[in-house]
Amino acid sequence: MPDIPIHCGIDIQLSTNPRIFIRCLSTLLIVFSTTTLFAQKPDTEALMEEGQLLHRLEKASWFSTDSFLANLKHKTSSLGGYLSYEDSDGSVYSIFYEKDSPYKILARYKFDNNPQPTPISLDTLVDTPIKNEADLIAIGDQTMEALSSNEKNSFSFYEGVSFNPVPIINGKEKKVYILSASQKHGAIFLGNDYLLTFNSKNKLKKIRKLHNSIIELPYRGPDGQKVTGTMHSHVLSNHIEPTDICTLLLYKEYLDWSQHYVIHKDYVSILDMEKEELLIMTRAAFEKTQN
Repeated sequence: MPDIPIHCGIDIQLSTNPRIFIRCLSTLLIVFSTTTLFAQKPDTEALMEEGQLLHRLEKASWFSTDSFLANLKHKTSSLGGYLSYEDSDGSVYSIFYEKDSPYKILARYKFDNNPQPTPISLDTLVDTPIKNEADLIAIGDQTMEALSSNEKNSFSFYEGVSFNPVPIINGKEKKVYILSASQKHGAIFLGNDYLLTFNSKNKLKKIRKLHNSIIELPYRGPDGQKVTGTMHSHVLSNHIEPTDICTLLLYKEYLDWSQHYVIHKDYVSILDMEKEELLIMTRAAFEKTQN
């Protein structure tokens, strides 16, 4: 079979030939060996857990939004926003709130720890927020305001890509991940994502860019050719980001490929989307496996 690269370069590579794919990986490793980056060993378990949490929350948002638009159309005119969060028992909730009174809840969906299209329950008689919902709404709305104003040019905007803010509160930690959401059929985007942190009073403290740029990955290879895997390089961290994991897991059923590599001069992250397993090894160990 001839080598059929979909896109070649430092940012991303898809190939139908495993030898070509590994050769490109080695090239990237050589290129980034000249860059001084982080040397601390990545926490594989923590990264995977955070990525899977984002995945669960985004799945719940997908399913609840479909249901809300299909079954509660009479409430869409007053809809201000929505968000999903995980409760202490592992249940995932999605709430929809009013635009003029953001602390008035229009609907609350409940899912189990692996959200499916049909929720466990739907409450449309709710009114006031419970638990951390008010704080989640507050930091989510502040994130949208920061995106809208973009006062310090912290955010970049691309055609065919929208933003999905995902607020998370874990104990005293308050943060919002911003994911790139594809509006282009047949492709996903990685990169142009951010992590915003907030203080105890829900005031924005810091905006951290997780990737330097954005890359587009088609679902399939050209002419139905089977794709071996995909990859991209990191310069802001030495590991795959939770946002990468979330996006890849969200779209895995649509993709021809099941593995994704993230390349850094010290470490190589390998995500198996089928098994939902993450392996992070040193560059030296990875290179030995290719000999």
